[in-house]
Amino acid sequence: MMNILDSFSLHGKVAVITGGAGKYGRQLVRALSQAGAKTYVASRNLDNLKKLAAEINENNIDGKCGTVIPAYVDQGDEASILNLRDEILEHEDKVDILVNNAVSRPMKSWNDDVSKFAESMRINATGLFLMTRTFGDIMAEAGKGSIINIGSIQGMIGPDGTLYEGLSFHGFVPDYFFHKGGMINFTRFVASYYGPRNVRCNCVSPGGFLSGQPEEFIERYSRRTFLGRMANDTDLMGVVVFLASDASLYITGANIPVDGGYTAK
Repeated sequence: MMNILDSFSLHGKVAVITGGAGKYGRQLVRALSQAGAKTYVASRNLDNLKKLAAEINENNIDGKCGTVIPAYVDQGDEASILNLRDEILEHEDKVDILVNNAVSRPMKSWNDDVSKFAESMRINATGLFLMTRTFGDIMAEAGKGSIINIGSIQGMIGPDGTLYEGLSFHGFVPDYFFHKGGMINFTRFVASYYGPRNVRCNCVSPGGFLSGQPEEFIERYSRRTFLGRMANDTDLMGVVVFLASDASLYITGANIPVDGGYTAK
């Protein structure tokens, strides 16, 4: 029988993660690599991905971490997604893990031109579907795999205007709430569709991430959580490794808030 700690290891697994150079992505790439997965990190910003991969790989002195490999993908373009699949399969005979982390934020307000909403849906909805189908089918053929969607608590709740009173920014962006809410039920659909072929799909919904916001906002937001703080640059690492690993083999169709208790109040 496998030791329980060994079941969290990703050694020998191949992972694909989108949007790895952003505020959540960097810690997720580190987590997958540190747990042992050979990790393909893909986005449009290839230069930033190369820097991230070099930084992680250079620190892998003892060889215990999985190699990080940068790759280009435009999630709004089906041909680009298929090219990414083909590029990876040239070097690998499988894909064990997909982390859908990429997000585009074209809308800034309710009154933006409708083309901004359409652009958001092309990348964040249609693109999410294409990434999931493209790599989910590979996993289904192999009879195993884990798909992890990175959502947001904003897909679970409505915006709280009191957090932004008197500040120069706000959280009233309708496309983001639309596709992050849809992602949760899409996760359930994918879990049902691929479940008979032993492929799991779960969603992680992070709370607010500490990234240089005004002190007044940080204090307001922190008071809304049970833990009294915003998320830091390691808080998502554990849950993603857990969902990617064999430690969670009987979990699928779930949405897990990682928000310090924000949505539990």
